[in-house]
Amino acid sequence: MTQNLHEDLVGNHVGDDTPEMELTDADILDAMQHIPGYLDISTEDFRSIYHLAHHHALERMFAGVTAGRLMRSTIEPLQPDTTLDVAARKLADTGYKGLPVVDASGLVIGMLTETDFLKRLKADSFLELLLKMLEDSFEFTHRCHETTVSAAMSQPAVTVGPDDGFLVILEAFRRHGGRSMPVVGEDGRLLGLLLRKDFISAYRLRELP
Repeated sequence: MTQNLHEDLVGNHVGDDTPEMELTDADILDAMQHIPGYLDISTEDFRSIYHLAHHHALERMFAGVTAGRLMRSTIEPLQPDTTLDVAARKLADTGYKGLPVVDASGLVIGMLTETDFLKRLKADSFLELLLKMLEDSFEFTHRCHETTVSAAMSQPAVTVGPDDGFLVILEAFRRHGGRSMPVVGEDGRLLGLLLRKDFISAYRLRELP
């Protein structure tokens, strides 16, 4: 393999964050010894080919499952001028850990999650918040009924398109720690909500890396 081809492979693919087993030089040399004949290839070239093959295999195996097929479409999004107390009730009623926020035209402008509420209440977890509430000196200093969703939501929202598949979805979930993600059309309008647990279940993943 020429040096230019090797650089093309590395430049286009090796930098991706697709989860795969890391090959050591010992692994590669052992594999090469089992291939008859002489191989004019370096361990780096071999690793690049493996990376490309891994990508191709993932795309082939999971080509039929897209964000549009996995998403939950019956989603009632939040409005930016909704107050946090009302938004909290909607989150509790749906059972979701977060809901998309859309403007008057349906464009997704953010996500409101349980973590956003914790930040407003100056707690890192609900257990920590509970312990604070058990203290005699505790009092709510944040007035949720006076704060709107637009002031507390995370923005911009990380989104995927309905035709996006395994690799795109995986990378999107790895860019944020949320448990759900809006699925939007080409115009940016909300189509549905993709839950991390549905993604993991569909691909039989134990946990995202």
